[in-house]
Amino acid sequence: IRGVSDRTGMSVAEIKDLNRRLFLALGKTRAAKKDMIEANLRLVISIAKKYTNRGLHFLDLIQEGNIGLMKAVDKFEYRRGFKFSTYATWWIRQAITRSISDLARTIRVPVHMMETVNKLNRLTRQMIQELGRSPTIEELSKRMDLPEEKVLKALDVAKQPISLETPVGDDDDSTMWNLVSDASVESPMDHATDEGLKETTTDVLTALTEREAKVLRMRFGIDMNTDHTLEEVG
Repeated sequence: IRGVSDRTGMSVAEIKDLNRRLFLALGKTRAAKKDMIEANLRLVISIAKKYTNRGLHFLDLIQEGNIGLMKAVDKFEYRRGFKFSTYATWWIRQAITRSISDLARTIRVPVHMMETVNKLNRLTRQMIQELGRSPTIEELSKRMDLPEEKVLKALDVAKQPISLETPVGDDDDSTMWNLVSDASVESPMDHATDEGLKETTTDVLTALTEREAKVLRMRFGIDMNTDHTLEEVG
């Protein structure tokens, strides 16, 4: 920091203050999004009720709907004049119906294995919301109190393509739907955090002088392919 101060003319206190303001703004962004999500949880429950008896437990429907709600909060543009509830309804429905349509299996699976897979899927979604990232095998193993080998086996079962009408266990009258996670898609929490940080950073940099903004952009690689050393910034 002192090196940047010497080369830019900004005092150490000013640089620290800029950093503090940036993180405070990020904290406010996260808090505002959290409040907006919590204020619309009843909307998720209301929509989830319409999709019961389609293969997913009610709590699973709510969790999927919450993921859609988080996407809606992240993408909503109030300047366009739309009501948030109308906009969010589409995302919530999409998340729920997609989770239902992704369920399937072409082979018969023992009931005890399906119970493990369902528990694993619920726990995985819960931990994604808690951690802001996908949990590791070790973390899942500890939370489920199962050997890592069994967790890996359950994950392998969950990845197999299935039919929505496939019988489960020995009862031909029973069917089971299983959620298959899409590892290629960034988790909503990660995406929301990244976008919120970008917006907050832009707002803070806009309030600075051109030289101050350039120093921070170069040092931390903001809107650039790479960051720069203190010597390069100087």
